[in-house]
Amino acid sequence: MKKYATLFLKNLTNILEYVIAVLLAFGILVMTIQLILSFSNLTDLSKYPNYDDLLTTCFNLVIGVEMIRMLYLHSPQTMYEVLLFAIARQVIIDHSSPVNSLIGVVSIAILFATRKFLFVAFDESEKILFRASQKVRIVNRLIHLHIPYQDDETLLDILMRKLNEEGAEVGVGTCTYFSDFGLRIAKITDGKITRIEVIRSIH
Repeated sequence: MKKYATLFLKNLTNILEYVIAVLLAFGILVMTIQLILSFSNLTDLSKYPNYDDLLTTCFNLVIGVEMIRMLYLHSPQTMYEVLLFAIARQVIIDHSSPVNSLIGVVSIAILFATRKFLFVAFDESEKILFRASQKVRIVNRLIHLHIPYQDDETLLDILMRKLNEEGAEVGVGTCTYFSDFGLRIAKITDGKITRIEVIRSIH
């Protein structure tokens, strides 16, 4: 019962996230259209939008777009971009004090440092499924990767050689990583590896 309840809540939260993302996208679209239609007032400082209004609204719209991406991508990169734009908006729009501006700049520097030193290559990745018997040279050509190989080696040959070097146990889900890609056993049929997933870093 607990398993079904957990599955139901997981699916429900996924659906709610997409509904919120759609509503947010619709709101941003309406605001963008409103902003475009009011552009004739830009030269009149007493009407909306003057320069400050334009800058504030554009930043808000960009942050909204990044939040939509964050809702459906669920990646550290999207969270980083939302925070970056939010802090940049505060620094550029808010002119309350030099101290606040300095804190904002330091915060942006910390975000950049976090991205450089704490994000790992496979935080952002693309996963493609291939037959285990697929030739590596063809895989390299198809997905523009540089998997090292010799002669007519297959993905299975590369995977097994690496797993033997690491002394890893062979089973569904077993992974091995190279510098900018990984290989994962996706399917085993009658004791033979039949499908291999290529995990490519997209940083």
